[in-house]
Amino acid sequence: MLEIKRFIFGPFQTNTYVVSDEQRVLIIDPACVGQREQEILKEYISNVQCPMSNVQIVATHGHLDHLWGAKWATEQWNTPVLVPEADIPMVEAMQQQYGMFGIPAKAKAFRMSGLEDEGISGVEIISTPGHTPGSVCLYWPQEKVLLSGDTLFCMGYGRTDLPGGNMMALIDSLQRLFELPADVRVYPGHGDATTIGDEKR
Repeated sequence: MLEIKRFIFGPFQTNTYVVSDEQRVLIIDPACVGQREQEILKEYISNVQCPMSNVQIVATHGHLDHLWGAKWATEQWNTPVLVPEADIPMVEAMQQQYGMFGIPAKAKAFRMSGLEDEGISGVEIISTPGHTPGSVCLYWPQEKVLLSGDTLFCMGYGRTDLPGGNMMALIDSLQRLFELPADVRVYPGHGDATTIGDEKR
């Protein structure tokens, strides 16, 4: 049975999700900032009933607020972050994002691999460019669960005014998501959960 736990981390109030079953743990968008948030995430995962060797870390896209805790997480669980390939250049240039938002800290490089190359067993990776070139959603068809990153929100959608954003691409991506069943539960990168049906109205 799929279990989904949401944590709200960091100054941008970013949703980090831990999706787990008896076989593995997926950490989606490790946004934890600082020791306290890291401890909260680590404590929860340590109590999940599955082998800790089966932890994967996934980024829905390459923006800094979804990756604050990426370096810590890769070291904690000894596994790279799976990043959509089209957003890898954005992640490699993370310091530019820090500068754009006036953040004086130095960006920390972390281990990563291409999400599309690695894949995630049992999870459909839906390419949804628009918010960023490589934005993806993660879809569990049997459970009717969609983790939508910053593509689709409750009563909204991702911004396209940052570098790499494209409104026409986002519209196409949203139309593709709206073809999913109306009762699919949507867990976005910010804010509360919703459903495909509610967002189509």
